[in-house]
Amino acid sequence: MKTLSTLFKDNIREYGMLIALITIMVFFQVRTEGILMKPVNITNLVLQNSYIIIMALGMLLIIVSGWIDLSVGSVAAFVGAIAGVLIVKNDVNYGVAIVICLVIGGLIGAWHGYWVAYVKIPAFIVTLAGMLIFRGLTLVLVRGESIGPFPPEFQKLSSGFIPDFFKYEGFHITTMLIGVLVSVLLIILDIRTRRNQQKYGFEVTPTYVFVIKNIAITAAVMGFCYLMASYKGIPNVLVILFPFVTIYAFITNQTVIGRRIFAMGGNEKAARLSGVNTPRLLFYTFVNMGVLAALAGMIVAARLNSATPNAGEGFELDVIAACFIGGASASGGIGTIIGAVIGAFFIGVMNNGMSILGVGIDWQQAIKGFVLLLAVFFDVYNKNKNA
Repeated sequence: MKTLSTLFKDNIREYGMLIALITIMVFFQVRTEGILMKPVNITNLVLQNSYIIIMALGMLLIIVSGWIDLSVGSVAAFVGAIAGVLIVKNDVNYGVAIVICLVIGGLIGAWHGYWVAYVKIPAFIVTLAGMLIFRGLTLVLVRGESIGPFPPEFQKLSSGFIPDFFKYEGFHITTMLIGVLVSVLLIILDIRTRRNQQKYGFEVTPTYVFVIKNIAITAAVMGFCYLMASYKGIPNVLVILFPFVTIYAFITNQTVIGRRIFAMGGNEKAARLSGVNTPRLLFYTFVNMGVLAALAGMIVAARLNSATPNAGEGFELDVIAACFIGGASASGGIGTIIGAVIGAFFIGVMNNGMSILGVGIDWQQAIKGFVLLLAVFFDVYNKNKNA
C-alpha cells in the first residue's frame, strides 16, 4: 500500500490545488467576517462561475491536446447575441433557439478546428482571429445595444431553482436528499474503484486514508447542500453542471478517446504512429469547445436577462487560468476535469472575495495574473525536477 507521503507526491497537483482552494476560502471567510460562506453568497458564487466551469471542461481537453483557444469569450457573446435576436426579436421558441445556438457553436468550433488540425495554422493565431471576428460580429448583431428581456422559461436556464417537493417553509429538504444520494453514490463508486484496483494487483491507498477521504467528501457535499437548502435550494444550472462534469471525467479517465487525447498531447507524433487519427481528434476537441462556449453564452444571456455587446469580456483569462491553476500542463498531456473545476472555483472565490473586500478591478486582474504565473511556474519546476 502507498504511504501517505507517497500518495501526496503522486497527486501533488490535485491535492495541492484543493488545499489552496480551502486555504483561500478560509482566508476570505475570515476577512469578509463570514459573508463569503453565507448561503446567498454561495448561491451567487455558483451562478457567477457556472459558465466558466462549463467552458473549462472543453478548454482542458484543448490544453491537454497541446493547444489553446482564445476565442471562447467572444464565441459566448456571439451565441448569446444570436439567442437574443432569435428569441426576443423574432419570437422563435426558446427550445428551438437553444438547439440552433448549440449547432452554431459546433460550427464555430469546426471552423477553428479545420484551420488548426488540417491547415496546420497554430491555434493561438486561429483563435485570436476568432476572438476578433466573433467580437466584431457580436457588435454587428446587437448594434451597440442590449437585446432583452428573455422569456421566463429561458431565464430559468441560469436563474431558476429545482422545486422542493416537500414544500417545507424556510428549508429546501429536496436539496438535502439529493446531497445524501450524491454522497452515497460517490462512496459506492469509490469502493468499486478500490476493489477493481485490488483485483488486478494495483496499489491502493491505506484503509484509514480511504475512510478519511470519503468522510471529508461526504461532509463537503452535505455542507454545501445545507448552505443551498438554507436559501432557495440547488440552482438549475448546477443540475446542468453535475452531469457534464461527471460525463467529461468519465470520458477522460475511462474511455479510449480520452486516452488518445492525452496521448496526442503528450507526444503527437508517437500517437499518430500508433494509429490515432490526430487531426480528426483535434478537430473534434475544437467542435466540443464551440458547443460548450455556446451553452455558456446562453447561460450568461439568461443570467443577465439580455444579450449585451460586452458579454464574455475577460472570460478567456478565467477559463484558461482555471485549467492551469487546476493542474493542467502548459506543454500538454497532463490535466484532470476535477482539477479544472477546482481551478474554476479558485478563480471564482478570488473574484468574489476581492469584490466583497472592495478590491478594485485593476488589482483583481493583477493578482489573478500573478496567480496564473505561479501555477505555470509550479508546473515547469516539477517537470524540470523530475527530468
